[in-house]
Amino acid sequence: MNVTHPRPRTARTAALAAALAAVLLAGTACSSKADGGSTDDAADGVKSGPGVTDKTIRLGALTDLTGPYATLGKSIVQAQQMWAEETNAAGGICGRQVEIVVKDHGYDVQKAVTAYADIAPDVVALPQVIGSPVVAALLDDIERDHMLTFPQAWAASLLGRDSVQVLGTTYDLDMIAAVDFLTRTKKLAKGDTIGHVYFEGDYGANALEGSEWAAEQAGMKVAGQKIKATDTDLTAQVSALSKAGVKAILISAGPAQTASLAGVAAARGLKVPIVSSAPGYAPQLLKTPAAAALEAMVHVVSAAPAVSSDLPGVKKMVASYKKAYPGEPVDSGVLSGYNAAQLIGADLKKACEAGSLTRQDVVKAHRSQKNADTGLGTPQDFTLVTAPASRSTYVLKPDAKAEGGLVGLEEAHEAPGVDAYLAGRG
Repeated sequence: MNVTHPRPRTARTAALAAALAAVLLAGTACSSKADGGSTDDAADGVKSGPGVTDKTIRLGALTDLTGPYATLGKSIVQAQQMWAEETNAAGGICGRQVEIVVKDHGYDVQKAVTAYADIAPDVVALPQVIGSPVVAALLDDIERDHMLTFPQAWAASLLGRDSVQVLGTTYDLDMIAAVDFLTRTKKLAKGDTIGHVYFEGDYGANALEGSEWAAEQAGMKVAGQKIKATDTDLTAQVSALSKAGVKAILISAGPAQTASLAGVAAARGLKVPIVSSAPGYAPQLLKTPAAAALEAMVHVVSAAPAVSSDLPGVKKMVASYKKAYPGEPVDSGVLSGYNAAQLIGADLKKACEAGSLTRQDVVKAHRSQKNADTGLGTPQDFTLVTAPASRSTYVLKPDAKAEGGLVGLEEAHEAPGVDAYLAGRG
C-alpha cells in the first residue's frame, strides 16, 4: 500500500498557495495600473501612476491634423505645445517636465480608438480629444481608466462622466443663445422659420435640441438639414431652405460647410443672417471666395472670446503664440487649446499639493475646482458632473482685419431661458 507523507503535501500546498497569491497580487497590480491607480511613490513622496515618473508628466492628445478639423487641430496642438514649453521653462509641474504625446486620427473614429489604446498606458490625462463621435466611442475606456479628458467637442451627451470635462457651454446652449441673439436684434420674429444645417451625430443632434427648444419658446419653427462631415457643397441645402422661406440659418458643422453655406446663399439671393457654432468658423475662410458673404451675413456664438479681445490674458497668449509660431494664424483653436492646457496644469498642481499624481487623484483635484479662471474667458465650475461648466456665451463677428478673423460683438452672457431649459432636460 502506498503511503502519502503529509509533510511533502503540505510543502506542495504551501508552494501552490504562494504561487497563487503571487499571481493574484500581480493581477491586482495590473488592474490598478490599468485603471489609473498605483502604489508607487516617487522620491519626493508623491504617489504616481501611468504617465508619471520622478522626472516627467506625460499628457496625450488625440487630434485631427488631416480631416475636416485639421486647421483647428494644428492650432490646438501648437498652443498646447507652447504651454508645455512655457511650463517646463518655469520649472515644470511638481518638479517634473511636461511632455505631450500627439496622435492624429483624422476625424476617423476607428483610428482614434486605436490611437487611444496605443497611448493610454503611458499618459496621465488628455488635454485634447477632437470630435464628439470620437469622444463618444471612447467614453467607457476613459471612465475605466480614470483618464481626465478635455474634449474639443461640446455635445451634452458627453456630460455625466466623472473623468470627462466639457469645457464651456454645450452645443444646445449655444443655439439657444443664437436664437436669442437673432430675436433680440429683430432679425427674427414670431411665426418665422429658422433653417438649421447640422452634422449627423452628437454634435448636430445636440445643437438641434437647442434650436428647436428656443424656436418653440419664441413661436417659431425649425427647418432642419442634416449633412455629413464629407458634404462640402451645400447647394441642395440652400435650395431647400430657400423654398422653406427661412428668415435666418443656424449652422452646426465645420468651416468648409459654413463657407459653402454663406457663399451659395449669397449667390442664390438668400441673404439672411447665419449664426455658426464656434467649430464652424476659421479665419482662413476670409481668404476664400466666400469671404465677402461671411463678413456680411455670419455671426459666431462661442463660450470663448475672440482672440482679438482686450482681455490681458488673451493679449499675452496671442503675443507668445506669434513669437513661437511666426506667420501662423491665431484662431479660436489657439485660445481653446491653451485654455485647456492651463486648466489641466492647474489640476496637476493641485493634485501634487495633495500628494498624489495618480489618475484618480488628478480627476479628484479637477472636480474640486468651482471657480476655475485662466483669464481667457469666463470662470468655470467643474464640480457639477452633469451640468455644463459655463452657461455664458459670446457673440462674435467675422472681420478680416482683426486678429483671428473675429471681433467681439456681445460680451459673455447667459441667454434667457437657459436655466429653464436645463431644468427641463434634467
